Amino acid sequence: MSESDASGWTASARAWVDSLGEAGDFGRAHVLDAPMRDRLRIGRFRRMVDIGCGEGRFCRIAQAEGIETTGLDPTAALLDLARQRDPGGLYLQGRAEALPLEDDMFDLAVFCLSLIDIPDLDRALDEALRVLAPGGALLIANLNPFTTAAQPLVRIRDAAGQERRVIERYFEERGDLVSWRGISVVNHHRPMARYMQALLSRGFELVHFDEPRAVGADPARAARYDDAPWFHLMEWRKPVAF
Repeated sequence: MSESDASGWTASARAWVDSLGEAGDFGRAHVLDAPMRDRLRIGRFRRMVDIGCGEGRFCRIAQAEGIETTGLDPTAALLDLARQRDPGGLYLQGRAEALPLEDDMFDLAVFCLSLIDIPDLDRALDEALRVLAPGGALLIANLNPFTTAAQPLVRIRDAAGQERRVIERYFEERGDLVSWRGISVVNHHRPMARYMQALLSRGFELVHFDEPRAVGADPARAARYDDAPWFHLMEWRKPVAF
């Protein structure tokens, strides 16, 4: 079995695309899309690599902002769908830990909800650093670690009778099999300090951090996301004198 098969993404590719639909799932359409577009516009980027691009949705968003994009993913089934939806786009098969790309090629590298899918965080960050030109940006949208630490099948009720998720083993790095809507994939949980220390130790400089809230959504559904931030958004820079 290949690494992408072991992760579950090959078997889950069609269900994943069906769950996103044309507009994207709730978290993308109502939480992440607007602040991610803002970062693209503020940065005035020219060349982007989307590491873990999946079916290419964020590449298409960046192209609409005038950015030349390269998408990379290990799952052939998702890349086939990306090429069908964007015949003129460049989509490469490969792993984040060994990018088939030259040094200093891009002024923007993106992990859009893909770091949780990548087994080797350190190698992936080394490779992102390598392909970024000095002064280039690394844009990360990720599930908050207390979200990935939550036990999906365990609930407790508070004094008011409201169901609450249970967060366990927060400091333990691990890969958990998660399933929803016909999708079954491995997500990698890491505490927040693990991400921050890995980025800082490589010389990346933090220039933006946010925990975006849901906008333009049904208030009852938005409350599920705003009770505690589901995602975080970070932009880091590779120093010019690197």
